[in-house]
Amino acid sequence: MQFKHPELLYALLLLIIPIIVHLFQLRRFQKVEFTNVKFLKELTLQTRKSSQLKKWLTLLLRLLLLSCIIIAFAQPFISNSETFNSKSETVIYLDNSFSLQAKSNNGTLLNQAIQDLIEHVDENETISFFTNNQSFKNTTLKAIKNDIIKLSFSPNQLAYDAVVLKGKGLFSKDLNAVKNLVLISDFQQKSTPLTITNDSTFNTKLVQLKPISTQNTSIDSVYFSKINTETIELTVLLKNQGEAIETLPVSLYNKENLIAKSSVAIKNSALTTFNLPINEFFDGEISIEDQNLQYDNSLFFNLDIPNKIKVLSINEAKDLFLKKMYTDDEFLYSSTPINTLNYNTIADQNLIILNELNDIPNSLITALKSFTNDGGSLLIIPSNEITLNTYNQLFTNYSISPFKTKIGKEKRVTSIHFSHPLLANVFDKKVTNFQYPKVNTSYLFNSIATTPILSYEDNMPFLIQSNQTFVFSSALNETNSNFKNSPLIVPILYNIGKQSLKTPQIYYTIGLEHHIDISTLLSQDDILSLQNKEQIVIPQQHVYTNKVELITNEYPTNAGIVSVMNKDQFLKNLSFNYQRTESDLNYFNISEITNLETSNSISSVIDTIKSSTNVNELWKWFIIFALAFLVIEMLILKLLK
Repeated sequence: MQFKHPELLYALLLLIIPIIVHLFQLRRFQKVEFTNVKFLKELTLQTRKSSQLKKWLTLLLRLLLLSCIIIAFAQPFISNSETFNSKSETVIYLDNSFSLQAKSNNGTLLNQAIQDLIEHVDENETISFFTNNQSFKNTTLKAIKNDIIKLSFSPNQLAYDAVVLKGKGLFSKDLNAVKNLVLISDFQQKSTPLTITNDSTFNTKLVQLKPISTQNTSIDSVYFSKINTETIELTVLLKNQGEAIETLPVSLYNKENLIAKSSVAIKNSALTTFNLPINEFFDGEISIEDQNLQYDNSLFFNLDIPNKIKVLSINEAKDLFLKKMYTDDEFLYSSTPINTLNYNTIADQNLIILNELNDIPNSLITALKSFTNDGGSLLIIPSNEITLNTYNQLFTNYSISPFKTKIGKEKRVTSIHFSHPLLANVFDKKVTNFQYPKVNTSYLFNSIATTPILSYEDNMPFLIQSNQTFVFSSALNETNSNFKNSPLIVPILYNIGKQSLKTPQIYYTIGLEHHIDISTLLSQDDILSLQNKEQIVIPQQHVYTNKVELITNEYPTNAGIVSVMNKDQFLKNLSFNYQRTESDLNYFNISEITNLETSNSISSVIDTIKSSTNVNELWKWFIIFALAFLVIEMLILKLLK
């Protein structure tokens, strides 16, 4: 037993005072003579013995009474551990990702966790608390109670290693403090294994929240599967976990208007399609009804009338193959001989092609540099007889290795770099039995410091990319190469043209960084904003001559359709949706982690932390004992004759 105020125990020395009083102020009996001496003597002895017993019992009870009162004021206690006298620090992480929408016996898993924390954490205890998108350091539950009650779901979940690092950063630097990090999550299985290691500087405790059911149906994605002159076929991919569903209604909305409805049977996955009108604006939403996770029951998308990409070919060779490639339905193609080029038209283009120029004038090099700095793309096709120094002077502006020399022997284009972004989604699989194109003459780069797209059989590059500049190492005319007849030319040139203006996707994923080109002309003080019914946000943006590049990452935070605005002028709508990684309700088995304390109950973990630092206070018992001694003394004085 220990005392909170041990200095008060010196008051026990004062107990000697009642002892002295009782010893030196005892009343003596007076003898009275009577004739029956024998009787009086016996009466005197009996009275003296009973009186002394009564007084000694009274003295003892009063000493015990005073001792109990003094000890009670000294506040005695018994500790539950050796660390009871140390400072305690508790950091709590509460996972509020979308998978916590799964049902428990008391609402969602997140609501149950919030209720358990409110009930078991002392509201005046200093704690640090953080979620996937909020953090509170050195506060009390009472101060943040309203924030916790209003806690919303987050589209992103911190990696568990990042959670531990963040929690560690919320502890003080006091080496003597007892530190406890509590991780409350469903510990949903991700692509990476659960690797939380024990840290000797603090105790890590895992609390796993388990739903009553892992059934969930979600809209995984939508995409355009077929496009013809009149309609676009929209395909919806649905996924299901748990029992098969015989009839699942799927609804298609344009804004708030129900356009179409279908029904599918689904076991693990299923597809359903809708036909949309082409060349019409469509602010779409796909919706299903599912009682489990709610966030993945709808998906937003946009269908816009696309802006045509402006392509200018500057020629000293025939450009018929370019005209066939950049057709009027998607591109605004124009061409001009080098000797009649109007330099004022360059800045208004998205892609400029140098089609087999023999040399490049300094004035054109300057104009092209300004054009590419302004976000434009450049494709360079050399002629058979180029002036090396003019080409190499242009290459220096784009960190491209200069042409070293001309090689006059036949070479085949045999290497396709399938992982290059320009060839994304072009091939279903790697091609091995391909009819490779060939060239008769080519130019050798001085070094290979840029990204190759196609290469010769000797591993020298045929087509390279540096930022938004693409360079062939050979002329493409019929006398020098059969590349125009190769199936490679279509995806190569088409994708170069399409990527010169980043056309908006039908939807974007929240939490990922996106670069979105908005084709518009802004005055000097204008700036674009993203707006919905809830808020107006100005995203990061780069302004070019004929477009604005928007960079989105943290905004928007909620799924839906937002409008791109230039002040009060509406430009277009963009759709954003949550990632679907939280839809799979499979969980890690944390009981297999042997080096950490694990539990399924928040209350038990909180109580364990309390008991390791709390003490059993005994002062109340000593007050009870004091009252008991007082009652006994009163009974003795009254009843003992």
